[in-house]
Amino acid sequence: MSSPRRIASLAAVAISAGLAGAILYAPPVHAEKRAAAPVYANDDEVFAALREAARNNDAGRAADLASRLGNYAIPSYVDYFRLKPRIALNIASEQEVRDFLQRYDGQAIADRLRNDWLLELGRGRNWTVFDEQYPQFVLNDDPQVKCYALTSRVLKGQKVADEARAALTNPASYGEACASLITALVQAGQFDLNDVWEHMRLVADSGYGGTIRRLAPLVEADDTVLLKALEKPERVLKLGPGQSRVGREIYLMALGRAAKSNVDLAVSSLTSHADRLSARERAIAWSQIALPVSRALGPDAAVYWHRTEGAPLSLDGHQWKARAALRAGDWKLVRKAVEAMPPQLANDATWVYWLGRALRAEGQADEARAKFESIADQTNFYGQLALEELNQKIAIPPRAQAATADEIAPMADNQGFRRALKFFDLNMRFEGYREWNWELRRMNERQHLAAAEFARQRNVLDRMVNTSDRTRNEVDFTQRFPSPHRDIMTQATSKLGLDMAWVYGLIRQESRFVQNARSHVGASGLMQVMPATAQFVARKIGLSGYSQAQMNETQTNITLGTNYLNMVLNDLDGSQALATAAYNAGPGRPRAWRSTLPRAVEGAVFAESIPFAETRDYVKKVLSNATYYAALFENAPQSLKARLGMVAPRGFAPSDLP
Repeated sequence: MSSPRRIASLAAVAISAGLAGAILYAPPVHAEKRAAAPVYANDDEVFAALREAARNNDAGRAADLASRLGNYAIPSYVDYFRLKPRIALNIASEQEVRDFLQRYDGQAIADRLRNDWLLELGRGRNWTVFDEQYPQFVLNDDPQVKCYALTSRVLKGQKVADEARAALTNPASYGEACASLITALVQAGQFDLNDVWEHMRLVADSGYGGTIRRLAPLVEADDTVLLKALEKPERVLKLGPGQSRVGREIYLMALGRAAKSNVDLAVSSLTSHADRLSARERAIAWSQIALPVSRALGPDAAVYWHRTEGAPLSLDGHQWKARAALRAGDWKLVRKAVEAMPPQLANDATWVYWLGRALRAEGQADEARAKFESIADQTNFYGQLALEELNQKIAIPPRAQAATADEIAPMADNQGFRRALKFFDLNMRFEGYREWNWELRRMNERQHLAAAEFARQRNVLDRMVNTSDRTRNEVDFTQRFPSPHRDIMTQATSKLGLDMAWVYGLIRQESRFVQNARSHVGASGLMQVMPATAQFVARKIGLSGYSQAQMNETQTNITLGTNYLNMVLNDLDGSQALATAAYNAGPGRPRAWRSTLPRAVEGAVFAESIPFAETRDYVKKVLSNATYYAALFENAPQSLKARLGMVAPRGFAPSDLP
């Protein structure tokens, strides 16, 4: 049985944490049935357990663990992890939260807790306190908090429809907050049925049935009927459009869902029932088909997009309309697609560049040049390509004056950086990044260079890269594009005849030079090699005695990673664009994507039309990185276009590589 001393100890912890009256008394259990308490080797292990208890909203366990860490190196996080689950369980008093915010005012962790509190205030509809706290939320990077903030303004009679439309773009982040915002907007007359159905289609495309249920009352529809469009779209298509608005809208949703797996059925159904739809509904119907066909790289995607005039499109829809046009070589459709984009897309370097290309293809050279000039100073994939369109090569800009010892010294005394370094030692990189980036907000470019140099001295190269990347006028590309382990890399790449600049460009994107980096799917080390791939390559190259425990050793990881990259490159005809995609998505997928091309296309067109968002971004960043590395290594201007090359269609054949 629990001893009186143990119960008294728990009570004392609870009272000190504000839990008086909320203690759950467990009935006695036999000693032999009680699970053994974990034994921790040191305070760092206790802290890791506290962090996990907070993530699981286990308030009792968090309080117990926090009580063991009275002198821990990061007291603010001990307090945070103790309080966080109490906020989530709605058992923390307002005064407890205010005391924490006052105690750690100005620190990253106070902003993190304010984020947690705002979510609970929004759920509880405590708008008075929410409105007081929201302006103090510095990062303001939580979509649900933004939705609650807009809801509060709607309830006060403010007009926020345009802001809401700009915010409501990603159903994965909606939760209860954003669905409630849509409801409030409808009730206030700021959203009409067209707005609601537009969001219904967006949610249906993403497959979030829970949000469909929340929105169903707004269109006076049975949620079970709506969900049929998601779960059994073929049945809905057989019935065709209904006579009512609800029936027709459900049919439109079902078209999009069906087209994901059976485009022929969707096209056949729409062709048969087109006369039962209005012109606007037909345009929406074709957009519902065109989007999944575009993502699947279907040959008729551009044809379908030509039939969507007047249809409201999602952000994804706007972009895939342009991508389908690029693959088809239809520059008029590219221009039309980009010019119809909302500002947050149209002003992105991606679409500024392709609009410039479309204008040039139509003979508007001066207008095209203006587009290229507007982004040519950006050190990204499309900034580099724009520079080449202006007949310039990609070179390394003059290096800023190196940070002095006097400039670097304050960085070692920065408490946020100290906390970040402690988190990095604990391999808690999420918290470390938050602390590090929070401090950078208050710094100028010279201080960013000094902070980056401090990170180099502490061998935290990922922070060096990301910190230096923030500067625009004071630039140092030796910080942005480091090349550690040069002797090992030179030996590995020379033996294989592999482009070392490309390998470094890949590592910069894969692991940011974090040697013990591990992805959510199990890839390890600098080159993020998967376990099965490592075993395969080790056998192929005769690496005797290899074991998985060696994966984070620099020599082994680079040896296996470069050999696999070389295998992939040879498997894909020497194309760095294809091989880079294969390294991220697997060698079979780029073969499949290439097989759908209607003709040979520029490597940039291939990269932009990769169906996987992660791989699309990855390929562009790796090859952009590689171009800068080559300029550094060779001390000569480079061509990204030449590196991208052309990608020609070829019949699909499976790869033997893992």
